[in-house]
Amino acid sequence: MTVVSHRSARLDIVRSSLVALLGIVQIVVSTLAATSGIGEPIGEVARDYRTPLLAADWTFGIWLPIYVGFLGYAIYQLLPRQRGREVHRRTGWWLAASAVCNPSWILAFGARSMLLAELLLVALLATLAVAFGRLSREPAADVVERVAFRGPIALYTGWVSVAVVLGTAATGVWAGLPGSSALSTVAAVVVLLAVTAIAASVVLAGNAVICYAAAVVWAVIGIALNDPPAAVVVAGAVAIVVVLSATARRLTTTGNPPRAAWG
Repeated sequence: MTVVSHRSARLDIVRSSLVALLGIVQIVVSTLAATSGIGEPIGEVARDYRTPLLAADWTFGIWLPIYVGFLGYAIYQLLPRQRGREVHRRTGWWLAASAVCNPSWILAFGARSMLLAELLLVALLATLAVAFGRLSREPAADVVERVAFRGPIALYTGWVSVAVVLGTAATGVWAGLPGSSALSTVAAVVVLLAVTAIAASVVLAGNAVICYAAAVVWAVIGIALNDPPAAVVVAGAVAIVVVLSATARRLTTTGNPPRAAWG
């Protein structure tokens, strides 16, 4: 028993240290990609493969709170009293993987390796979705955990849930599909409504839904205000109403509103 305990403790230190290191690495890579000419700017590449689902440039400012939130989580889970908690053991490796997928996606996209970038973005969503789902199994221990852990991961997952769709649309244009035709508009509306249905189902069943829903709504607003076809604007308005309504329903019908709202 002692051997197993010591081994688990060492593994906890390795995992938490790795999460902290990768949390810093992804910020460094993102900053260098934006300021030092490592690859092309993400926004410039995205505009070259413009689709009706392209979000406005200012929308991507959400990456700042995402990175700050992830770094806060990385520090939080590194604390001695946190390292051995089961919740970190269930989610830490997945979030470490997310911190590998994210900078890798940025570098691939900036190099116009669109298919690789999309695969990495899907992998990023998968890692976050697993962690986010596992966080719903038990309530947060306190307010600090909600602020430093549950909220940041929910915000991150919500944003990437929509970012995957934006990336898929751009990859389609890269592959030769039309980006500004009646067919692309219809496809954009269908995809946007499908994402809305998925996001609403997550909100109705999950916890820490405020941050998740806020990220989804923010992304949809960015799409709707970036001069897309009128049908996409209407679909975006519908999406916002549906996600906000689902959030309100979740908070008003659950037996534990604080947990549903913040984890």
